[in-house]
Amino acid sequence: MKSDMMKYKGYRATVGYDSRDNIFIGKVFGIKDSLNFHGSSIEELENSFHDSIDNYLEICEKYGKVPEKEFSGTFNVRTSPEIHEKASVYAAENGCTLNQVVTMAMELFLRKKMMKI
Repeated sequence: MKSDMMKYKGYRATVGYDSRDNIFIGKVFGIKDSLNFHGSSIEELENSFHDSIDNYLEICEKYGKVPEKEFSGTFNVRTSPEIHEKASVYAAENGCTLNQVVTMAMELFLRKKMMKI
């Protein structure tokens, strides 16, 4: 089953359920800063999420920090030495960069995944 994410002001959050405390818990997705929130109902969870983002943005403004955005376009990829070699050789032979090869592979993978949904 595909799960939805909560969205607010350009930020997204994943949601889970803590059966021990009988509450929903959320975590803002895609940024290094730790933004977590919780609620005992969907409405409370959503309000807590909004408060978390609003507080984060206020604190960033107060201290002159640029708020993180979800995706910068940069990330590290860990793979086997064999795949690293094959991708690097392909890039060199085809006049492109390793980053372009990784991007092409990801685009192809995501297109195929989207066709199955």
